[in-house]
Amino acid sequence: MKICVLPGDGIGPEITAEAVRVLRALDLKFELEEALLGGSAVDATGSPYPEATSKLAREADAVLLGAVGGPKWDTLPREQRPERGLLGIRKELGLFANLRPAILYPELANASSLKPEIVAGLDILIVRELTGDIYFGQPRGIEVRNGERYGFNTMHYTESEIRRILRVAFEAARKRNRKLCSVDKMNVLETTQLWRDVANELAPEYPDVELTHMLVDNAAMQLVRAPKQFDVMVTGNMFGDILSDEASMLTGSIGMLPSASLDENNKGLYEPSHGSAPDIAGKGVANPLATILSAAMLLRYTFAQEEAAQRVEGAVKKVLAQGYRTGDIFEPGTKRVGTREMGDAVLAAL
Repeated sequence: MKICVLPGDGIGPEITAEAVRVLRALDLKFELEEALLGGSAVDATGSPYPEATSKLAREADAVLLGAVGGPKWDTLPREQRPERGLLGIRKELGLFANLRPAILYPELANASSLKPEIVAGLDILIVRELTGDIYFGQPRGIEVRNGERYGFNTMHYTESEIRRILRVAFEAARKRNRKLCSVDKMNVLETTQLWRDVANELAPEYPDVELTHMLVDNAAMQLVRAPKQFDVMVTGNMFGDILSDEASMLTGSIGMLPSASLDENNKGLYEPSHGSAPDIAGKGVANPLATILSAAMLLRYTFAQEEAAQRVEGAVKKVLAQGYRTGDIFEPGTKRVGTREMGDAVLAAL
């Protein structure tokens, strides 16, 4: 079982190191090899996604990623910016389905910005299409028209792209509470009118799943007003980017949320939902739990090691019950620990 490890930038190397320790502690035979992606790759090679990294990622069964980006590289030409490396690996590996669970652990109910009674028991899965939409649409650019700068991007989806991600969402809903909410903006955007049409056409194949539709602005509001009405949500690339970050804060900290990006054969890239947090990089205070939980998703989806995945998730639950907290989820009466100490606690719980 070959895993390509991409520590990335900022806190990425610190948090991936803890996830790697957890993977190595399991009674499984992994081959793990590191490579560069993002700003660290730009500094070393001039490219955010070097060919050596591309080769290793293609050959591996799964990819474990820390985080990429930071203000250090914001003034570079757009094609050299760290985020281009992330978009590049997603596109090259065909990682079209992004799964982002938003789960509120009982011990963190007070860490949420919403009242505990609103979020207690929260368990949402957001399924985001990852390789299409306005992020990849052409033409795009900034040019001068009629004497002023003009910026433009193109939003588009093919029917097959929509149908493919909807099937992932329907199948996920079938394994959960059989409720699927498809999010669009069909009252304004033709692209998402097509999205809704395809969803309705596909629904009869899943008679056991209740399909509903919601406009994205209302969905954003409902996630704050009454988030537990949702079970599985499915949407396009841009809407999913925004809604999944919003949902993450319902759980108390984005430092708790893992994610999986899968191709059609469950080869995946696994990464925490948070960014590179350059302001705390190197200080040993970052929360590694989202990355450790991403490793659990790696075990589950790519390697079908359900028992091992549950062991890792159970260890995370145990350390939270024991009161261990990094700074982002700390509250009075709990034990503040750093990145390495949290990793030690998870290993001890395993």
